[in-house]
Order: sequence, then C-alpha cells, then structure tokens
Amino acid sequence: MLVDTMRMRFGSALFSRVAGPDGPVNRARIHDTPGPRWFAADSPVRRVHGDASMFIGGIAALLLQSLHPLAMVAVDAHSGYKGDPWGRLQRTSTFLAVTTFGTEEHATDAVDRVRAVHARIRGTAPDGRSYRADDPHLLTWVHTAEAYCFLGAHQRFGAHPLDEAACSRYVAESARVARSLGADDPPLDLLALRRALVAYRPELRATPAAREAARFLLLTPPLPWAARPAYGVLAANAVGLLPGWARRALHLPYVPVVEETVVRMGGHGMTRAIRWAMRPPA
Repeated sequence: MLVDTMRMRFGSALFSRVAGPDGPVNRARIHDTPGPRWFAADSPVRRVHGDASMFIGGIAALLLQSLHPLAMVAVDAHSGYKGDPWGRLQRTSTFLAVTTFGTEEHATDAVDRVRAVHARIRGTAPDGRSYRADDPHLLTWVHTAEAYCFLGAHQRFGAHPLDEAACSRYVAESARVARSLGADDPPLDLLALRRALVAYRPELRATPAAREAARFLLLTPPLPWAARPAYGVLAANAVGLLPGWARRALHLPYVPVVEETVVRMGGHGMTRAIRWAMRPPA
C-alpha cells in the first residue's frame, strides 16, 4: 500500500539520519544479542529512551547543557558539532541505545570507549579556568541536564507518560550510566533531580559560545530546506521544555499563548508522526 511505502521511506530516512550508515547493523547487535542487560524490559529508562519524545528532549538537553561554561567550551573546542553534527548525533544516539537496550558487555564496552575519549579532552577556558571532560562534577551536570530534559519531554509528549514513582525510578536508572561514566553524585530520584538543577545554577551562564550553539541548533540546522519546518516544530517545543531562567539566559523568546496551544499541538503531532514512521514492521 502507498501509505505503508511512505511510512517505511520516512522511517528509514529518519533512522539513517539519527543512527548513521551502520544503524541497521548496530540495531541488530543491540537488540538481538543474547545476554543480561542493565535494565529490565519494562523499566522506565527503556520507556523514556525508546520513545519519539527523545527527539525533542535531545535538543532541549543540548541547549541546557550549554549553559555551563566549562561544558560548553569543551564541546566547542573538541566535539566538532558544527563540522560533523550528524556524526556526533549518531555516536550519541548509538551510545544511548547500547547502554539502554544492549547487553551488559556491550554497554560496558561503550562506556569504556567514551571514558577513553574523555580522558584526552582537557584545556583552558577563556576565563582562565582549566577543564577536563572527565571531571566528575561536570559529568554530573551533563547528566542532570539530560535526565531533566529527556524526562520532561517524555512526560509532555511521550506515548505513555510515567507516574511520579516511575519518574523517580527513571532518574535512579539513568544515574547508573552516569556513574559508570564517572559522574560523582548523580541525582537518584525526582526531587533530587530538581534540587541538582537548582544547585548548579550559580555556575551557569550563557557564554557567546552557548548562544552561538543555540543559534546553530535552532536557526541554522544542517538540514535540507524541506525538512526544516518539521525540525522547527521539534526545536520550538525543546525550547518550551527549558526553565524560564535558561531561556532568558539564551535570549529565547516566550509567547505563552502561542507556545501552549499551536506550538505544543505541533509537538504532539510531530512525535506521533515519528512514532508512526519508525514503528517496526508487523
């Protein structure tokens, strides 16, 4: 049928963008290799990370993470996000998939590779402070921002939002990956996640590099023009997930009536479309 053909083409193109040319091989290895996993099949972390709402949560997490000057300077100097944005996205999405759904052995291997990369990344920020990518305090910030945004996106746009107890279990489960990467004190429940975000606020500000990254993510993404309206809907809803102080720091506008009606409806529509397109064949 024409509709099935369109769905498969859309889903394949989207999967290729997010997972890269090795996506099908990696997907088979992640899901088909027998062995124990870090997380049970019905775990909240699997529900959150396996949902289309992650497309919105991922953009929001990048924006929020950029507000820590040392995290941003490390990304700006070493990640190549402008020169190879899709490669960075594909590596990140593969890491998330392996640690969430893969075997314990594969998850441990993925963490070891990331830790080896982090050990080589260090330098001096424009304000004279030294930084290193394996700094436990910095890793805890990166994780806190991710958990806040991934969970927030799922609760707003996910197919099956979690109850409060499951939200806290998600925070605890995702902390396992953060600790394995070297984070020193990742939050372990929903209240601790909110408190961690508040605790980091004195360290956060929008540097010129952070605002440039926001412009790149929101205004000049590396996409063909035909795909930009759909991406714009996802990006606008990612902005809507940010705390007010983060939006103000990045000079991102807030128009409540439009955002809470038209924009949010678009976000629900886009996540439903992605979910439909990437549904496995019957």
